[in-house]
Amino acid sequence: MTPAAALRDAVARLRAAGVDDPANDARRLLALAAGVVPGRLTAVLPDIDADALTRFATLIAARAARVPVSHLTGTRAFWGRDFIVTPDVLDPRPDTETLVTLALDGPGTQVIDLGTGSGCILLTVLAERPGAVGQGVDLSPTALAVASRNAAALGVADRACLTQSDWWQSVTGQFDLILSNPPYIAGAEMTDLSPEVRDHEPRLALTDGADGLTAYRAIAAGLANHAAPGARILMEIGPTQGAAVASILQQAGVVQVAVHPDIDGRPRVVSGQWPKIPGVPAK
Repeated sequence: MTPAAALRDAVARLRAAGVDDPANDARRLLALAAGVVPGRLTAVLPDIDADALTRFATLIAARAARVPVSHLTGTRAFWGRDFIVTPDVLDPRPDTETLVTLALDGPGTQVIDLGTGSGCILLTVLAERPGAVGQGVDLSPTALAVASRNAAALGVADRACLTQSDWWQSVTGQFDLILSNPPYIAGAEMTDLSPEVRDHEPRLALTDGADGLTAYRAIAAGLANHAAPGARILMEIGPTQGAAVASILQQAGVVQVAVHPDIDGRPRVVSGQWPKIPGVPAK
């Protein structure tokens, strides 16, 4: 079979398997098998050898089984950088860039990212803000190992402390920029997820197995001990959770609470500020 025919067959197989963008995925995986960047694939297509086609067939079989492309390539782009990903962490998603945008639009040099996963949020903020230092917290040691590799790859390891902790449990000190993309999918909603997410991403990072709000309550409960006066709080949410998460923060004493949309106009981030003087709302 020629490389062009193998590519056509792969696209048809992925389409039959229900993959959303079979042509793009097939081209990316053929480029990976051939050891070239995707933009060079057309130029080298006639010269791809049998060994590369064998590797390609293996990759296509995995993708047809709905293994995410990022798990096959080992990386996912986020904020213009490639992050190492494995089945131990959530794939960085474009929606989460909304949270990073908001984080960088305001002050904060003592940063904490609760539920850091791959580290994409914390490490992007540190890379974009050279004067900042931060702590990434995760319950999963394997996720922290991935975040550590990403910190080294981005050259910010000396400014990033990675800690195994159940939310605030092992955290000390105060922070002026508190960030999180916690597990917010309700247990009853898990069956609605795509196979790539439901079957291949870590359940611990997706859902609390309950109403999807457990993590927000835990984060809010620790703010009195760990939010510096005037600290900004930014948390990613599911599209129906804005009012509920805003209420959780307000009940914890957070002021100036607001809900922000992502690029598609869906509610995506809840923000707020810890009072600069305890008990006195910010103006």
